[in-house]
Amino acid sequence: AAYAVSGYFGVRNPAHELRAKELISEMSGLPVTCGHDLTTRLNSVRRATTVALNARLVPLLRELIETLRRSLGERSLTAPLMVVKGDGSLVRAEWAMQRPIETVLSGPAASAVGAWHLASQPGGDLKDGALWVVDVGGTTTDIAALHQGSPRLNPEGAQVGRWRTMVEAVDVHTIGLGGDSHVRLTNDRKLRIGPQRVVPLSLLASQHPEILTELQSQAVAAPRPDTASQFLIARQMANRRLDEEEQAILERLERGPISLSLLVRESRYGTLVLRRVEQLVAERLVLRAGFTPTDALHVAGRLDLWNAEAAELSAQVLAGMARRTVQDLCQDVVLGVSSKAAKALVTKVLSDEKHRPHWEDEPTARLLLDRALGDGHNGELFHALTLRRPVVAIGAPVEAYMPHTAAKLNTRLIIPPHADVANAVGAVVGGVVQRQRVLIAPLDSDENLRLHLPEGVIDFRDLEAAVHYAREQMQTWMEALAQRAGATQVEVQMTRRDSRAQVGMGWGDELYLGSELVFTAVGRPSPTNRDGEA
Repeated sequence: AAYAVSGYFGVRNPAHELRAKELISEMSGLPVTCGHDLTTRLNSVRRATTVALNARLVPLLRELIETLRRSLGERSLTAPLMVVKGDGSLVRAEWAMQRPIETVLSGPAASAVGAWHLASQPGGDLKDGALWVVDVGGTTTDIAALHQGSPRLNPEGAQVGRWRTMVEAVDVHTIGLGGDSHVRLTNDRKLRIGPQRVVPLSLLASQHPEILTELQSQAVAAPRPDTASQFLIARQMANRRLDEEEQAILERLERGPISLSLLVRESRYGTLVLRRVEQLVAERLVLRAGFTPTDALHVAGRLDLWNAEAAELSAQVLAGMARRTVQDLCQDVVLGVSSKAAKALVTKVLSDEKHRPHWEDEPTARLLLDRALGDGHNGELFHALTLRRPVVAIGAPVEAYMPHTAAKLNTRLIIPPHADVANAVGAVVGGVVQRQRVLIAPLDSDENLRLHLPEGVIDFRDLEAAVHYAREQMQTWMEALAQRAGATQVEVQMTRRDSRAQVGMGWGDELYLGSELVFTAVGRPSPTNRDGEA
């Protein structure tokens, strides 16, 4: 479906990659991406990995965009289609289909951009643009730092599965915590929240009200802790051969959701059937439904989206097993989410400043953290943490959770208007941004210099002449690049950094090691689509 070309030292001289791309395009007619198109940094293995992953993603994003375009056409919408990149900027859909790897982490990036836009409206005092963005969703909570209103990018490159790429993307810390996190009890009756995601029981009951009968039964006679208030839902057909037990579970789910407790009672294998269930859930052949923070907010009267009775009955089941009241249980869930968000913020701050803490391997550090956040300690030592920058919280449920989080960290909390749609706002207000790094390196003792441009190299004897030539060439090149990405009214800026080293006595003052020129083109999305229509 697509080709990837990555040459050794291709970022220093791309001539070989460009010729290979030309030949492959002529022979196949398929998309071709070169390593130097995606990065200008050395590391041949990671660069090759990045461009290979890009080729794998081309057919996936192409199918998505083509499907979206058909839907837009059916609604007579002819506006140009833009896609958010992992750094929060925008590109034309055609550009994104060629470089889909650049859209990795576009969701968190759009949220960060939207959070800044909403929080910095007239009347705000976020003049320096330094803050933390906490985006609480259904599955995960994403944390990112903003500097001068822009999300900080990960210098190591975005992670795709187990591969580290060379794509510039937002530096985000993600944890499995959200409105759909599974809330259950441990063997010692303590609450465990996440990281697994489940369908909220209030939502399931709004679609399948028959589950209320089973929940009413469990509220009277509580089942086993590992099956309490949990249901299974059929999701999709299996793409592998199933054994007899797995087939029986899926056939049973064709009649509708079933509680884990009832499944155990009906199965001839008893509790052993739970192992099969875990395998089917892991393969996403079935979905699990259970009690969630969203259900707890329904019980507390702070949310009214779906079936509150199902949430109430499920809370009664867990509260009875935990030997506490329903109100206390739901309050503990809300505080638990707030505390986990606070710990994630501390982890992110320490990761950015020094190194990422591993709390489970550092019991003393974990104890100090728990005491600072006030998580049920009665010891002699007390201390507090203070987060210097304010926190901007976005996402539908943040008003319930984040005030407690900010209080634990003694910091200012900002929940901007329309915080629940900050992600969409970020996609709308983003601009088109393209960056290109150009290097000037010394060649030999005759003071020859080599300028490495995107389309080839050229030698100079004078540094300022090389810089002047690069500025002239890259001005036009960057404008064209940004326009291909979908920009209009393009402005190009250059930053320069010279590297020099001090030389020992008798050898001169300093030695020139090279220069880095970074060109940035910024523009607004073009108001016309690829066919020139407004």
